Amino acid sequence: MKCRHCASPLHLDFIDLGFAPPSNAYLGLEDLSRSELYYPLRVKVCESCWLVQTEDFAQRDAFFNADYAYFSSVSSSWLAHAQHYVAMIAARLGLTSASMVWEVAANDGYLLQYVAKRGIPCLGIEPTHGTAEAARAKGLTVEEVFFGQQSAAALRTSYGLADLIVANNVFAHVPDINDFVAGLATGLAQGGTITLEFPHLLALITHSQFDTIYHEHYSYLSLLAVQRILAAAGLRIYDVERLSTHGGSLRVYACHQQAKQASSAAVLNLIDEEISAGLNQAHVYRQFQQQAITVRLALTAFLLEQHRAGKRVLAYGAAAKGNTLLNYAGIDAVLLPMVADAAPSKQGKYLPGSHIPILTPTELIEARPDYVLILPWNLKAEVMQELAVIAEWGGQFVTAVPSLEIL
Repeated sequence: MKCRHCASPLHLDFIDLGFAPPSNAYLGLEDLSRSELYYPLRVKVCESCWLVQTEDFAQRDAFFNADYAYFSSVSSSWLAHAQHYVAMIAARLGLTSASMVWEVAANDGYLLQYVAKRGIPCLGIEPTHGTAEAARAKGLTVEEVFFGQQSAAALRTSYGLADLIVANNVFAHVPDINDFVAGLATGLAQGGTITLEFPHLLALITHSQFDTIYHEHYSYLSLLAVQRILAAAGLRIYDVERLSTHGGSLRVYACHQQAKQASSAAVLNLIDEEISAGLNQAHVYRQFQQQAITVRLALTAFLLEQHRAGKRVLAYGAAAKGNTLLNYAGIDAVLLPMVADAAPSKQGKYLPGSHIPILTPTELIEARPDYVLILPWNLKAEVMQELAVIAEWGGQFVTAVPSLEIL
């Protein structure tokens, strides 16, 4: 395999998580008696441009199809994040009824609903039918296409150039990263801004967040790599912010290379920090496999200990990161008999690979667990607040990443 960005041969291994099904391929009862597709889940590092990337084993249509079950609006904290972003960016860029906003991967309209409420014209771009329909039900205009240079040119003709292109937590999900960035450049007005939000590779390594690795994430991104990828398409990063979302993310602000936006010192400062942390050195990447093994062994030991002691451990959050963790650790319904989730689209189904049944939060509470393992650890504060009632019988919360912790 060659690098998705610069086409250099890939020789440096980052992590091997064995074989796993797609993390969002939830199963119905009838699926449990059928064959399940598993793909290798291996990640490599380009030593030329330092893009960290999965090996290719399946097409994106296998992951992002009509049955895609991730609806952003299920998370109240994510809705609050989106609402705060819209208020901030509208003020910063001076967006008005004369502006145009595109959101790539608009999902169920979780963010554009706040843009529309301000009277700012907007367009959602979303390839998965179920989420696109949910966005349309909010009164939003949505084009159901995969985003790239060709689709951006067609959208530009139909809707005009964008003064702002929003792409939150989608940059890592695109197999052809060069075509995606070319699409951003094609759709952006001359004085416009692109904002990209993505989990930061430095946080992933520092906090052993290997469970954020799954087939739907093709890339794991540092500012070092992103700056180079955008520059190749004639785009310039002019500012960057650190976010607490997803265990540590970046929000990158980009514009056309010759645009008037002034460059912030934050960009060079963060690149210097990444270089100091060794994100351009092979030995940093070679150490990561052992970090994952340590987490895997600690979780397995905890669940075995509680099982032998007659304690009941249930999980919360049928999230993709949880599926990566459980499949890598070999955990099934024997040690973890139930996972609860607030998303109706997942309830009544089963986790891929582990076949753990997904029930409602009410059913979890009725089961009175001794421990609740929070799989989406980035939402632990929200989950602990929603399930605070478990304290009435002495129940406790647990997270496994970056290390096993009883909260």
